[in-house]
Amino acid sequence: MFDAQKATIACVKWIQDFFEENGKGCNAVLGISGGKDSSVSAALCVEALGKDRVIGVLMPNGEQADIDMAHLLCDHLGIKKYVVNIKDAVEGVKGAMPFELSQQSIVNLPPRIRMATVYAVSQSMNGRVVNTCNLSEDWVGYSTRYGDAAGDFSPLANFTVQEVKEIGRVLKLPDALVDKPPIDGLCGKTDEDNLGFTYAVLDRYIRTGQIDDPETKEIIDRKHKANEFKMKMMPSFDFGIGIIADKQQDS
Repeated sequence: MFDAQKATIACVKWIQDFFEENGKGCNAVLGISGGKDSSVSAALCVEALGKDRVIGVLMPNGEQADIDMAHLLCDHLGIKKYVVNIKDAVEGVKGAMPFELSQQSIVNLPPRIRMATVYAVSQSMNGRVVNTCNLSEDWVGYSTRYGDAAGDFSPLANFTVQEVKEIGRVLKLPDALVDKPPIDGLCGKTDEDNLGFTYAVLDRYIRTGQIDDPETKEIIDRKHKANEFKMKMMPSFDFGIGIIADKQQDS
């Protein structure tokens, strides 16, 4: 039922409207990993703004085996790119800690430093930061809060992995980028290895509610419930409401 052509046109228009209201003349700045999400996000921004207003930031943590894919995307789109190796920054933070970091902290540190780097480039280049997360990843919490989950606008947040791929084909991105197995870039495994199920199964469940394996359904539901807070605005205490309630009780 998904009309990729229609979705692409609508998303391009949405990006144009965002910049008209939130940064007329500004650039779109995003981290480029060489995976489908950053590739499709960058291509959508090029369609919306033109290649001269899109800036890619490549951020290897030391050696990155697939960084050639990130270069391939930037060259294919003809966008400006900067390479910033974050290894020294990551090791610097780890070395400055007065205690041993947990394994999860170590895994999440690089994406948070990457996002700080993207914002530094964006602020220096009159930019707005593109969030590249998709609905499937967000659904099960497969993103780092204040890392890749951050950004100023998010073109793909309501598209599943399969839909992102279809948009990539509409945008005529190289198959090597669209079909590249998603790798988290953190622990060396593919997303699907870490999750324990495929994105095809997850996407079908998200869109139709249908799933064949009850155990997989339970895993997905548990992950979604545990990580749903990442998809919401940060809770904030409304002091005004508290004052009004107190006054009503006193009256």
